[in-house]
Amino acid sequence: MCTFGVTDLEYDLPGHLIAQHPTQQRGSSRLLVIERARDRLSDRRFSDLPSLLHAGDTLVLNDTRVVPAKIVAWRRSGGRIDGLFLQETTVGQWEVMLRGRGRLRAGETLALGPSAAGEPPAMFELTERLGGGRWRVCVQPVEPAESLLERVGLTPLPPYIRRGSPSDEREPVDRRRYQTVYARRAGAVAAPTAGLHFTEAMLKTIESADIAIVQTTLHVGPGTFTPIKAKRLDDHRMHAEWYVLPHEVAVTLNERRRGGGRIVAVGTSSVRLLESCAEDNGDLRAGNGWTDLFCYPPFRFKATDVLLTNFHLPRSTLLALVMAFAGVEATRRAYQHAIHEGYRFYSYGDAMLIV
Repeated sequence: MCTFGVTDLEYDLPGHLIAQHPTQQRGSSRLLVIERARDRLSDRRFSDLPSLLHAGDTLVLNDTRVVPAKIVAWRRSGGRIDGLFLQETTVGQWEVMLRGRGRLRAGETLALGPSAAGEPPAMFELTERLGGGRWRVCVQPVEPAESLLERVGLTPLPPYIRRGSPSDEREPVDRRRYQTVYARRAGAVAAPTAGLHFTEAMLKTIESADIAIVQTTLHVGPGTFTPIKAKRLDDHRMHAEWYVLPHEVAVTLNERRRGGGRIVAVGTSSVRLLESCAEDNGDLRAGNGWTDLFCYPPFRFKATDVLLTNFHLPRSTLLALVMAFAGVEATRRAYQHAIHEGYRFYSYGDAMLIV
């Protein structure tokens, strides 16, 4: 019987270890390696990763692209409303999450800014309250969300990364660095942060060592930052996220694993996609759809052999997945070691490789 519970996901982290900025250069972060078979930790650099992989392995990347989903809107009274774009149901029709002072009402129109000099601001009308701060809105001008957000949206950094006003001078850096170098399918409102460390040069080095690289897609949603509030893990409901596992990728993964190679998942989002598509024997089936898979001890992983990940928030589903993969006590020791050694935590922080 599993006795793992929500309290097992708690730990104390000194605030100064929460990374507020990316490293000066991609790939210059630290890498903590957990060797499960030897019950051993080692301190490395992310640049060591190619030497820690084996010929025949396959690296699974999540190619989702983060949209500038953070929005600032203004009421006619001048009151500010902060929001997050969630999805475009049809062109001109969005679902958003909004918060601000005063009660919002259906039929109210908000100005969406900032707008280009000399241009009228974009507007949206609140058409339906969906609950939990979520609204369906009608946007003017009618154009694809991706292009409008490129003009008026901001990088949707997690709340523990502190920034100033919407005109914060660090926004151009965040727009570039809170995105993997291989991002190509727009749809995420949070980055698959384990992938932020890779440079194009490192990916080429990895491929030259008979390590295949494949790309899948899972659009990371706002639920990635939502702490577990339920008293029992069984009662926690995951936010569903859209995934795509192409046929040719599934074939490659199955063939290389049968040949003795390991499947190396880059990030917890890649793990959730793989395990959502895994048969009982570990084979992967191609497909697309929505997954709300929640991995926590004693979850049995069928298609993931190695995990590259960042350090995660207490009481998060991401930490629960890591504990299921690495082992609860091994994860605790790793996190205590990382804190003692001054590793940088969370989205812009250092990485961990679990082999």
